[in-house]
Amino acid sequence: MRSSNPFMSSLTKAEGAQQGQRGPSAAYQQGYQSAGEQWGQQDQQGMAYQQSPNYGAPTTASDRPMTIDDVVTKTGITLAVIVVLAAVNFMIGQANPGLAMGLTFVGAIGGLVAVLVSAFGKKYGSPVVTLVYAAFEGLFVGGFTYMFTEMTVGGANAGSLIFQAVLGTIGVFAGMLVVYKTGAIRVTPKFTKMLVGAMIGVLVLVLGNFVFAMFTGEPTMLRDGGPIAIIFSLFCIGLAALSFLTDFDQADKLIRAGAPSRYAWGVALGLAVTLVWLYTEILRLLSYFNQD
Repeated sequence: MRSSNPFMSSLTKAEGAQQGQRGPSAAYQQGYQSAGEQWGQQDQQGMAYQQSPNYGAPTTASDRPMTIDDVVTKTGITLAVIVVLAAVNFMIGQANPGLAMGLTFVGAIGGLVAVLVSAFGKKYGSPVVTLVYAAFEGLFVGGFTYMFTEMTVGGANAGSLIFQAVLGTIGVFAGMLVVYKTGAIRVTPKFTKMLVGAMIGVLVLVLGNFVFAMFTGEPTMLRDGGPIAIIFSLFCIGLAALSFLTDFDQADKLIRAGAPSRYAWGVALGLAVTLVWLYTEILRLLSYFNQD
């Protein structure tokens, strides 16, 4: 089962690739083999990765299996770094908007690079990559928050907007966790394919909007705060919410398969990516209703 989040999918592939290199017990090996066979059958690309002799790195038998506590702890640390750096850049924006915007651009590029390194650089479960991503993404989130609360809506309701966006993000995350645990929506291959297709379509629209705005200096209807922009933001929020289901599913599979504890850093990175996307879309939507 592939996740709509590229990091969760990468974690699954990497874990399947390393299944034959660990063996604390016969049951441990059997669990890896079963999980690897399931993932390989459902993802031909992942199987190609598994057959590559240079893919992945050996994991020592002393690396204990991952638990839900590992996921919670590593995700908490990652989010804490994002929040701290976001607060720093937001305060910089109060004193020096130009510098804050520069740091925001650096954060966006740095976060993207960290994401690519994690996805394609065989750095799954690397605490360094995850924390570097968190630092860069914190700068981006802080600058993005400053731009949409201070520059777009004038700063009069900045605190209220930020609080509502954070509360909304937490609420959606918690709600989707309940949905996943109760099985109200099942993560099936068909569901995952539809979700991935929708996300690709959104990505194309966002990139097209960015290019248009860069050359014309004017936003398109998708981001101008009008009715279509509101509907588009609601659609993006819905996609981000649904992507949590596939993220939870992949994390659950890794835990049940006995993946090494260091992989919790990769899970934390994947969840952080979705949380940041959800927060920025909620904040953007709220700003539409509070523009001067």
